[in-house]
Formats: sequence, C-alpha cells, structure tokens
Amino acid sequence: MLEIAGRPIGQDHPPFIIAETAQTHEGSLGNAFAMAEVARDCGAHAIKFQTHIAAEESTPSEPWRIPFSRQDASRYDYWRRMEFTFDQWAALKDHCDSLGLVFLSSPFSIKACEWLEQLGMPAWKVASGEIRNQQLLGFMRATGKPILLSTGLAEPDEAIALARELQDGGHAVGLFHCTTQYPTPPEQEGLNVLEHYLTALEPMPVGLSDHSGSPVAGIVAAWLGAAMIEVHLTLHEKAFGPDVSSSLTPAGLAQLVEGSEAAWRMRRNPVDKLAQLGELTNVRTTFGRSLFTNCDLPEGAVVTEEMLDYKKPAGGLAYEERDRLVGRKTTRALPRDHMLSADDVR
Repeated sequence: MLEIAGRPIGQDHPPFIIAETAQTHEGSLGNAFAMAEVARDCGAHAIKFQTHIAAEESTPSEPWRIPFSRQDASRYDYWRRMEFTFDQWAALKDHCDSLGLVFLSSPFSIKACEWLEQLGMPAWKVASGEIRNQQLLGFMRATGKPILLSTGLAEPDEAIALARELQDGGHAVGLFHCTTQYPTPPEQEGLNVLEHYLTALEPMPVGLSDHSGSPVAGIVAAWLGAAMIEVHLTLHEKAFGPDVSSSLTPAGLAQLVEGSEAAWRMRRNPVDKLAQLGELTNVRTTFGRSLFTNCDLPEGAVVTEEMLDYKKPAGGLAYEERDRLVGRKTTRALPRDHMLSADDVR
C-alpha cells in the first residue's frame, strides 16, 4: 500500500492533491512560502517543488526549450537563479510542515537527492525527464522510500515495467499519467492512457499529472479512478515564467480540490435507481399529474374527453386511463378541478 506522511493513497480514499510550484516562484523564497500558504488554503494535501542545483545537473551549453526569459542569458543562468541553498530548503520544509502540508520536491541531481534526504522528504517524485536516469533512481531505491513516477516522456509499456520492477523490489509505488505539453489541450490529455494504467497496474495507485491549466481534467480523472492529482499552481494568471500558462490559479486549485472529491464520492457510491425512486414517492406525486374535471359536472353527466384536464398532482387516474371515464355517467355531482377516480363513474 502507498502511504505518504501517514496518509494512505488509493481508490478507497479521496484523491491526494499535489500543488506543483515548478519554477513559478521565480527563485524567490518569499514567493515559495506564499505559494505553500495558498496551496494549504485551497485544500491541497501536498506541495511539490523542484530542487535544481545548476552546477550539479546542467552545463552552460544546455539549450533553451523555450526562449522565454529576457533576464537570463542562458538556460544554465536560469537554473542558477532558481536555486535555493540547503538552509533555505530546510526553512521551506519547516514552513510546509507548520501548515500541515506534505513537502515534496523532485530532485534533478544526486546532490539534490542528498539534500532532500537530509530534510526527511517522505517520498520521491521522479520528473518525466528523469524516468530513465538510473543514477537518480538508484539513490532513491536505496532509501526505501515510496517512489512516484511521472510518465510524460515514457512509453506506456516502459512505465508499467519500471513501476512493477520497483514494486517487486519492495517499494511502495505510485504512477502518474502525464502529457508533456504546456499547456495541454483537451484533445491531448489522453485520459484513455490513464485508464490503461489503472487496469494494467491495479491495485497500484495511479494518478494524473496535469498541465492543462484547468481543473476539468483532474476532476474527470478522479471520476475515472485517479488516486492522485498533481497540478501546477501560479499565484496569478499573468505571472512571469514558462509554467504559468499550464498552471491553475488559486481559484482553479480550490475548484479542483472540491470537484475531485465530489467526483470520487460519485464513483464510490453507485445508485440503485429503483430504491432511490422508492424514497422519492412524495416527490414523484408532487411532480406527477392526474385526470381532473375542467368544469362542474352534474350527477348522471356523460363524460367526454373535452371535460377532462391532465394536471398536478399525481395520485388519481393517469392520462392513459381515460377509457375508464369517457362515455360513462357520473355517480354524483363533481366540481371543477376534481381529481377523478374510477368510483366517480358507472
């Protein structure tokens, strides 16, 4: 069973919601602290950062994937600007702990792994681009902690094989379906792949790591059975950075938290429609209809269709029972808007 910081994760529990900051904090520890507070206020269970140490993971020749920055001469300079010191990471983890948030961070170097291990991070999150990094995976395996795999750059069979290999090695494992497209349009979400993982790896917890910038995909994933949902968070939709367009605002994150739990409750509580209708007898009567008189009828009057209306409430004769009335004589005088029964005619 997968458990992170004492919280069980699986389809028997509401989805575990992770707010991913990526680099949206822009290298500001203050922003990172604020994002943790926002994530807590929105109802997320965990906040995830990315621990980058430029000199340990990159070189000045690393190319830009997207040349978005006007203040960084190179991708390497950007990573340097995103760095926190070990002491800053320690302060950030303490802050998350004080908020009751699970602190997670994806490492991108062995040094980053060592720092996070010293901080007592409860589980490892493997970023999509590192799923083939045996150096990092080897370090993570050696700790015996749970491992969460993001599969955006992995073939499904490759991801399933790795998840099973880790599980067979005694690790608690969770796997995220992920589309490495920022932002991800609905037609590229590929939730059919999520369903494939759910079937192939059952009962291993499977989740969605979403980059759509909308709460919709996560809510649908919760209905399908996702046990974990990770989404990027930005403090404002006009904030600077490459991840903002694929991130949720605080309002969007709050909607995801509420919607995903509601979807989980719907999935976990199938309805017996007949039993449900049995409990709604009074409501059905209120909204139903019966045959009524539409004028005063004296005793002995021959009933015609023109004398009948079909009105609320239910409880009398149905429209289909007109032949029990039409052509027959009234047994007594009947006022307008009288609910008709078979005893009213002979």
